Amino acid sequence: MHEMSIALAVIEQVEAAAARTGERAALSVRLRVGELAGVVPDALAFAFEVARVETVLRDAELVVEGIPGRARCGGCAVEWAVGMPPDLCCPECAGASTELLCGRELQIVDVCWADPARTVGYAQATQEG
Repeated sequence: MHEMSIALAVIEQVEAAAARTGERAALSVRLRVGELAGVVPDALAFAFEVARVETVLRDAELVVEGIPGRARCGGCAVEWAVGMPPDLCCPECAGASTELLCGRELQIVDVCWADPARTVGYAQATQEG
């Protein structure tokens, strides 16, 4: 179950941001997860619940924002939702020259710290200090 390693990596990164900013507790962490990222949301939620004990995320909620997969045809430029399992042939011209536009994301979007004055986007928190 690679969701456990993902949960541990998220916790490690949030703990590092907390150490840099002096935070001691987070209320939530929001992730953006693409449908093509190979992550099972329920398994990730379970792994997060188990792994967050004795961390700054011990009482935090995991919020997962699902991102649908989309592709564009290299031949005719039509865009479409690829779905799961992914349909990577163009629905317009049946071409196979496909560019995935989104759906593979796996990123921390933001952390809501217990001190609301310090809540910022994750990218900003990782650059402070």
